Amino acid sequence: MQSETKRARIAIDAMGGDNAPGEIVAGAILAQREGGVELTLVGDEAQIRPLLGDAAGAIAVAHVPGEIAMDAHATQALRNARGTSLGHVVEMVREGSADAALSAGNSGAFLAIGLVRLRTIPGIARPAIAAVLPTIGGPFVLCDAGANVDCRPEWIAQFALMGDAYAKIALGIDRPRVGIISIGEERTKGNQQTLEAAALLDDLPLNFIGHVEGKDIYEHHADVVVCDGFVGNVILKTSEGAGQFIATMLREMIDGAPPLGKAGAFLLKPQFEKLRARLRYDTYGGAPLLGLRGACIVTHGRSNRVAIHNAIRNAAALVERNLIGTIEASLSKTLAEPSAAEVT
Repeated sequence: MQSETKRARIAIDAMGGDNAPGEIVAGAILAQREGGVELTLVGDEAQIRPLLGDAAGAIAVAHVPGEIAMDAHATQALRNARGTSLGHVVEMVREGSADAALSAGNSGAFLAIGLVRLRTIPGIARPAIAAVLPTIGGPFVLCDAGANVDCRPEWIAQFALMGDAYAKIALGIDRPRVGIISIGEERTKGNQQTLEAAALLDDLPLNFIGHVEGKDIYEHHADVVVCDGFVGNVILKTSEGAGQFIATMLREMIDGAPPLGKAGAFLLKPQFEKLRARLRYDTYGGAPLLGLRGACIVTHGRSNRVAIHNAIRNAAALVERNLIGTIEASLSKTLAEPSAAEVT
């Protein structure tokens, strides 16, 4: 008799994010109803319990009253992590009582706590945020999307290795095309960081296609796009704003159209909904902090229940498909152990 497949255990920071704990709990309920996961909501039990309703017996609650403010500096948050919901979900992964930690809270604090408490995979100097964004030909992985503002070229090469592993698992691409963001396709263009990182990428066992311009990202020229976290976060936030802009303009044009135009828009409503789903941030759930020795999923600060539900689904898939093991196997073939200077 075959044993039942082990369900992924996800620890959720119920107090993190602009819409906590209401939308966080609601998203957890949606995920629990779908099945396949064991969920623990971490935070103020007095606020969480009344929101669970019929799911009270199916979702565990860990009472941890402390919170980390969204605007808290990472260093301050790290000092005060003990006794907070964000610190506790990371600690659950560290001690093995959870397979993944998820939070819509302070991403800088999440990164700092994860880096200190979980440490990085051997061969990785810094973890990176891997965000999945839509394009004309399908989604792509953006890495780093905001964890490291100032980067060394070798870090960007490591981001590429991790992004390649993530694209294989999350997007199902056997040999992802990896590109590096630059101001031109020519290999002579770009700042010193980009040129040095591209030279390193040439020597790695990746399907490296070279430089990718900003205008080429959404034409799906690459499956993995790497850059430092400053550029990556600008791309991420600009993409979110552009999606909102397109949706607002469409709505305004339809509202101002004559009756015949509105009738045509009504017939196209299913297509508009598909476009809306592709552009919305909550469709893609959370973004993993690649490179840590435990699975940590960052979600948008304004995440609603749909975003949390999808983030939990994403976290479970990464656990089941052994993302960390895949990255470790990839790195073992290409990178030496990090020096003490890189780890500290």
